[in-house]
Amino acid sequence: MCGIAGLVTASGDKPDAALLAQMAAAQKHRGPDQSGQLVLSGAGFAHQRLTILDPDSGRQPLQSADRRHTLVYNGEIYNYRELAKELQTLGQRSVGHCDTNALLTAWQVWGADCVTRLRGMFAFAVWDAQTHHLFLARDRLGIKPLYYGFTRNGDLVFASELKALLVHPHIERRIEPRALEAFLALGYVPDPFSIFQNIYKLAPGHTLTYDAREQTQTLERYWELAFAEDSGNPTAADAAAELRQRLDEVVRMQMVADVPVGAFLSGGVDSSAVVAMMAGASAEPVNTCAIGFERKEFNEIQFARQVAERYATRHREHQVAADDFDLLPLLARAYDEPFADSSALPTWRVCELARQQVKVVLSGDGADESFAGYRRYRLHLGESRARAMLPGGWRRPLFATLGRIYPKLDWAPRFVRAKTTFQALAMTTAEAYCHSVSMIPQDLRDMLYSEQFRSELQGYRAVDLFREHAANTTTEHPLSLAQYLDFKTYLPGDILTKVDRASMAHGLEVRVPFLDHELVSWAAGLTPELKLQRGEGKLVLKRALADLLPPDILQRRKMGFSIPLAAWFRGPLREVSRKALTEGALPDSGLFNPKALHRLWERHVSGRSDYSSALWALLMLAQFLQLCDEHKPYAQYFSDHEQGRVGHDACA
Repeated sequence: MCGIAGLVTASGDKPDAALLAQMAAAQKHRGPDQSGQLVLSGAGFAHQRLTILDPDSGRQPLQSADRRHTLVYNGEIYNYRELAKELQTLGQRSVGHCDTNALLTAWQVWGADCVTRLRGMFAFAVWDAQTHHLFLARDRLGIKPLYYGFTRNGDLVFASELKALLVHPHIERRIEPRALEAFLALGYVPDPFSIFQNIYKLAPGHTLTYDAREQTQTLERYWELAFAEDSGNPTAADAAAELRQRLDEVVRMQMVADVPVGAFLSGGVDSSAVVAMMAGASAEPVNTCAIGFERKEFNEIQFARQVAERYATRHREHQVAADDFDLLPLLARAYDEPFADSSALPTWRVCELARQQVKVVLSGDGADESFAGYRRYRLHLGESRARAMLPGGWRRPLFATLGRIYPKLDWAPRFVRAKTTFQALAMTTAEAYCHSVSMIPQDLRDMLYSEQFRSELQGYRAVDLFREHAANTTTEHPLSLAQYLDFKTYLPGDILTKVDRASMAHGLEVRVPFLDHELVSWAAGLTPELKLQRGEGKLVLKRALADLLPPDILQRRKMGFSIPLAAWFRGPLREVSRKALTEGALPDSGLFNPKALHRLWERHVSGRSDYSSALWALLMLAQFLQLCDEHKPYAQYFSDHEQGRVGHDACA
């Protein structure tokens, strides 16, 4: 695993080598083992390497023998040996012994089409010194990150993390209003936005070709997830047997490394499945690690121990204190953008623990999205059936009216509240799903925003992104649509971002067997009834694991890395949150109505409402703004309208 960075100059001159070195240094944590830089006419590249395979080879930036092509690459290509053999049959004799060499040779032979042959997680850049074209690519599911943007003087810059781009003195740090609206709705900034204008995330399954001479760019999608839902319609038994075989193959493939390998073990179905498959594929005990919590209702450690004992793993545990929020400033720096998934705290700790033992871990991420493991899928499906009972012409005006006059259950938990409002029944399936996953509902966001910020949004709402994604899929089944929307938003924007930053901060590589694209595509072809039936999710996965895991692991309720947010904000975080919402960067930003911020905090701490999710999102936004404030004397976030530039200036 690595950190990549580069820049292409608008002038065609050589870039500043010192600037390139600073960009590399900003990402040193991603690859502390080796570093490399290359400055060419018109472009420069930097690489930080975490050595996993063949430590003596694979140094980057890597140039072709004729020096026409230069590659910088982050990730793992699991089928690189098969690619190397195929390339050798085509006459390529110098493929090398690692995935980096195989990837560059694949580019030389197949060009942009090489991405369709790759099986793995990756983000890479190839520079063609003859045509002055830069090619950027990101893996199909967004496991590895890739930011790119343009400077005031027209240079293109790219990197694995936003912090490396912000090193450039000509990158504008102007907040993107749509990104902020999406963050406050979802708790993360979704692709293709970044929190700053003119900086973007390359979307999963996409490539970008930049012509430096013409200064034009071409964005293309090379892969799309299709929910066919009719791939032979196998029986549950046949599907379970095939899943078992596929998962075994993927786990074995992803265990290959020249350094110690382990696994995260939460005690849930997904991580336990990975550990069980690893144990069957390894002659040595599997290295596992787990995080526990002081509060019993949030603690899964006993289930992790069951699996560890059953498979005789080398198991390590760490208990997280109930007040482990001292990490907040550190997390703000690690994530670069506002990020409000509270499970980032225990994720940071479990990565810290794992790195003491191994350099590579396998995780169970992605199984919930493929096999319908989230409880919200069950509730969404029930709501969709209720919605289908009335035609849209009747449903929308009826339930919209009832939603306006019926008292809102703002005392209930966020998820329940979203599912019990009449407004949700008046929405389309995609709109209702966005409503159900929102950390801060639309009406509450509108109440919090200042008049000026509402004006800057120009009518944009986070739900617009869900509508756009929904328009790109052919599935009409509400469960499949919800899964598809999660693959496009929540998975890359939240889950994979959370794990990538936390693991890379500790020089740890995390591999995700359930997100092998061939396995994901196969699962998308299964009928929804094989995933969710009679309120039970992951049906086919649980059947595939029936003889590997005990019933109390397979059948117990999903917990995840839950954090006692509501209690924190009424206890140890009470004063911290009050100051964040009523003093300093957040209320002074001009983005919010200060009185509304104070009312939100007051209603929560009094116990009259549960606004813990909203408070957490606002607290993490305050941390982000404070981090910006450390780099300059505090300034207005709104731009100078007299110059016709609408936006927010931060981190300048």
